[in-house]
Amino acid sequence: MPKVVVVTSGKGGVGKTTSTAALGTALAQAGQKVVVVDFDIGLRNLDLVMGVEQRVAHDLINVMQGDAKLNDALIPCADLNNLHLLPASQTQDKDALTESGVRRVVDELREQFDWVICDSPAGIEVGATLAMRFADIAVIVTNAEVSSVRDSDRIIGLLDAKTERAERGEQLEKHLLLTRYDAGRAAHRSMLSVDDVVEILALPLLGVVPESEEVLSASNLGSPITLHKPASAPARAYAEAARRLCGAGTAFDTPTKRQGLLGRLLGRRAA
Repeated sequence: MPKVVVVTSGKGGVGKTTSTAALGTALAQAGQKVVVVDFDIGLRNLDLVMGVEQRVAHDLINVMQGDAKLNDALIPCADLNNLHLLPASQTQDKDALTESGVRRVVDELREQFDWVICDSPAGIEVGATLAMRFADIAVIVTNAEVSSVRDSDRIIGLLDAKTERAERGEQLEKHLLLTRYDAGRAAHRSMLSVDDVVEILALPLLGVVPESEEVLSASNLGSPITLHKPASAPARAYAEAARRLCGAGTAFDTPTKRQGLLGRLLGRRAA
């Protein structure tokens, strides 16, 4: 059955677009038929990270408004013919998105692809809420910083209130993806540890992507890290996360109840 995934975060700059590209590419490398959709209207970046910026002719808003057919707007990846991008508009703003329009496009994409991966803008405004609206699965991307974890906690609340599944009383599958992780900083307590973040947010851990200049280099070259350097530590982390999305791989232990951020931090410092 096709799956719609929203890749979201409360805070910008955590590596959400990079993660969307890497997860989508890893799933395609595993043989799945994948489309990644850029919902960051007005601030299009996913096309750059995917290396197809010169091939954008139509976008999500054009399709929603009936100015272009879906298949005319989809851009195939040069290296993987089972991976496509539906880009965002650079000339309009998020107010051009409508719930009925997003529903229609997502329903059409479900008919063509195994995975529809929606790259949400950061924050809680209309672009973010519509990107998550029809999701079956949410991947919450966060860094091991207090501000990032606090904002992720707020996004989890939105996912539990604003998605169609939540409103129907159904379970929305949620996962935590920890990016730009520096084990050395965590050991010196200048960054939260993996256990801290998991204990605070109480979500299944999809993966831990280490901080690496190779990720930035790959993005700047327009080649997702799993294609650019598949043997690197970040690429292996994303590939493992993609396997977990498909239900394989080793599960991480997860607390069953979220703790308040302040209480958790105070408890940790008093220990």
